[in-house]
Amino acid sequence: MKNILIIGASSGIGLKLAQQLSAEHLVYATYNKHPKNDAENIVYHHLNVTDESLSLDFIPEVLHGFVYCPGSILLKPISRITPEDFKKDYEVNVLGMIKILQKILPNLKKASLPSVVLLSSVAVQTGMTFHSVVSASKGAIEGLTKSLAAEFAPYMRVNCVAPSLVDTPLAETLINTEEKIIQFGNRHPLKRIGNPDDIANMIEFLLSEKSHWMTGQIIHVDGGMGAIK
Repeated sequence: MKNILIIGASSGIGLKLAQQLSAEHLVYATYNKHPKNDAENIVYHHLNVTDESLSLDFIPEVLHGFVYCPGSILLKPISRITPEDFKKDYEVNVLGMIKILQKILPNLKKASLPSVVLLSSVAVQTGMTFHSVVSASKGAIEGLTKSLAAEFAPYMRVNCVAPSLVDTPLAETLINTEEKIIQFGNRHPLKRIGNPDDIANMIEFLLSEKSHWMTGQIIHVDGGMGAIK
């Protein structure tokens, strides 16, 4: 049984992943605004990644995997976005991940070939209107994925999953009607939006021994949007 840390596991992809992994592993999961009760093999702790002095004293001495799930969706024309908007998004998506990774490095290094999985967006490598904030912060995550994979090889693996639109509470305002769900789904070659299982399955694979010869990869789980028309 491995010890896996999931930051942002109270809903959506993070919650689904925690539930899947708990069948075979011990999951240390965090929440911010949406508290969750502990479940079998899932131990929840409150954590705000923007806190200046965040504590991770609840994690075990040895960590075999780390997944960073917090995200945001701010879709506006560039003329209506302030530098503060970019700063806040970057603080959650990038600086929060860096702060936590630095704190847990000693725990990860005590495991045999631990796996780190980060989350990006199809919008980074596929130009989309109104996605400047998302693309900026998640583009940084993709760059960090490759840099960290090189830095930590051969002792630790770092990969990244880049989804398209997924049916989660984070995307609720975009897909709050059946008409919108169909409309957004039809933009994808596979004619549907994603669900949390689609992304959680890939992350679970990247955490497992089945992906031991993979590192530095940006994997698109996006219904084909980023690759074909």
